[in-house]
Amino acid sequence: MRTEPLDLDDRFGKEYAGHYVFQEITWAKRSRIIQKHTRYSKMTGQVESSDFVAIQAETIWASLKEQPESKPISLEKLLSETDGIPIDLGEIFSKVVNKLCNVSREETTFLSGQSEDKSQTLASQTSDSAKSSGGPQTNSPNNQQEPSNNFS
Repeated sequence: MRTEPLDLDDRFGKEYAGHYVFQEITWAKRSRIIQKHTRYSKMTGQVESSDFVAIQAETIWASLKEQPESKPISLEKLLSETDGIPIDLGEIFSKVVNKLCNVSREETTFLSGQSEDKSQTLASQTSDSAKSSGGPQTNSPNNQQEPSNNFS
């Protein structure tokens, strides 16, 4: 797994100064974090809401492998609205972790936009090849199915 070191001076306060190391997390861990903080419609399966802050905080926490001896970062501190970490420090941690864990800008926008647009859905990379199963398929030139790999 890839790692990313981060050395901070005291611009965010002496308590945060020091050496941090973040490690890439697994796909399963990232998926479980997202699932834990996302509510889906029982009828449609579409996302109703997601807690982007909690998703980002848990992703940072799961990726954080080393921090200064004083242990200034905790999940509680990342989630706190009153005694949390400085905004700019949170943004630095987010950028490092998102880059390390290959979180795309589209995914970040999607997750953070859930509170603004409840009906928003993340476009699937395979949606262009999805075919209707509502009736018989014809082999017209406009309805040719491409061979695909079945991973189930």
